[in-house]
Amino acid sequence: MTLLEKLQADVKQAMLARDEVSRDTLRMLVAAVKKHELEGGKTITDELVNEVLLSAAKTRQESIDQFSKAGRADLVAKETAELEVVRRYLPRQLNEDETRSAVQALIAELKLTSKKDLGQLMKAAMARHKGQIDGKLVQKLAGELLA
Repeated sequence: MTLLEKLQADVKQAMLARDEVSRDTLRMLVAAVKKHELEGGKTITDELVNEVLLSAAKTRQESIDQFSKAGRADLVAKETAELEVVRRYLPRQLNEDETRSAVQALIAELKLTSKKDLGQLMKAAMARHKGQIDGKLVQKLAGELLA
């Protein structure tokens, strides 16, 4: 079963369970995948679906940050619930310790020594751990390790 088929099946399950948040979020994700397919002329693969999921998660997180600053607890709760639905389908995220060891390994492997190598490190880290690693955390850790 492809990831898109799983999303579509879970929409049906959410409808049966009368879970409005899951239903609406999953419908939006399926629509976004199909939109990418139509606009780019791409075939739907699990990689494309993962890109859409990552984009949706990032958008939700940014919205949560903005709504928090604005004091809109109702919208923060809504976006947080949607983010949890999206995260169910994303690959497991590396925690800070795992990210630190991955960054250290890349620094050693690529023989990086200064902060001006940050771009090269970021590119390698994001490519190798696509969808599993937080770019902001990588940048923070890289800044500490490439002193």
